[in-house]
Amino acid sequence: MKAKALSVAIAMTTALSTSLLVVSSFDNQAQAQDNFRWKMVTSWPKNFPGVGQGPERLSQLVDEMSDGRLTIEVFGAGQLVPGFEVFDAVSDGTAELGHSASYYWKGKAPAAQFFAAVPFGMNAQEMNAWLSYGGGMELWNELYDDFGVDVLAAGSSGVQMGGWYNKEINSVADLDGLKMRMPGLGGEVMSRMGVAIVNMPGGEIFTSLQSGAIDATEWIGPYNDLAFGLHQAADYYYYPGWHEPTVVFEAIVNEEAWAELPADLQAILRTAISDINQSVLDEYTARNNDALETLVNEHNVELRRIPDDVLAQAREHSEDVVGELAASSELATRIYDSYREFQDKVVDYHAISEQAYYNARNPEGDTTQ
Repeated sequence: MKAKALSVAIAMTTALSTSLLVVSSFDNQAQAQDNFRWKMVTSWPKNFPGVGQGPERLSQLVDEMSDGRLTIEVFGAGQLVPGFEVFDAVSDGTAELGHSASYYWKGKAPAAQFFAAVPFGMNAQEMNAWLSYGGGMELWNELYDDFGVDVLAAGSSGVQMGGWYNKEINSVADLDGLKMRMPGLGGEVMSRMGVAIVNMPGGEIFTSLQSGAIDATEWIGPYNDLAFGLHQAADYYYYPGWHEPTVVFEAIVNEEAWAELPADLQAILRTAISDINQSVLDEYTARNNDALETLVNEHNVELRRIPDDVLAQAREHSEDVVGELAASSELATRIYDSYREFQDKVVDYHAISEQAYYNARNPEGDTTQ
């Protein structure tokens, strides 16, 4: 009797365990098959070349890789929220995902500017290395912890142009009193050189420059500047973009929405964002030269180099501006220290690699002046 009872108990336990495993398996399968519909807000005009098309590619990749389980509807600036309200929209859950540039949030988190562009700082290749292998990404996410969002790098512009001006700039004195659109730390540097800085999203630049509301502007580079038609509003196009040796674009994700995704969809989203981080930079590298030739040869744009005294004073003010930001908080200090330490190392190496190669490839120097 005892043996029979034991056999029955074992059989019942086995059956119960099997049932629980089946139920658990069904639950996991059901979770894996849940469909998610996300909104993505951006700071760019819908489908704008380069930076605006990156989010569209992201949406397409995620849809294909997830077999439609995660779909992302992309909204351009002003379609769901204004371009400068992307961060708030993702933080409060109005949208699950955003695409923008972190220096737009300097009023909320001043140290965020370190992750977009630092005057005379690291270029796109160097920034990506710092973010991925130098601790930069961990610091960036720590900075955003209080806002309920996570962040990933989602594209770079490469070295930008110095800007469009409606008069020649031959010395620092020619900057005095100019009204110019320039965001971030570069804008603060220019303000210390006598420029009145005006902040506005990209979609308002052309009208403002054409109407005289601003006298000068920087945007991104030839590819995007041609698309905006900025050559129709200003004649002088200056280089180099000392203020933005690159802009790193960001994908910000609402933390609660992220936590609701199954692990495989999280992996798909991370992979798709990593793809556009490289593909956006590749597109700018491929398109900028052709666009510049069009601007110069077909639209008679006057390409000018920024005078040496302007660059020298900009470099001097940049050291002060960046140093003041670094001292603004304990976290800002740690971000700056990490950034500067990595830059010092990579500059030393690039002096005998990238820069040495450029010098060897072009021994006659700059022939575009």
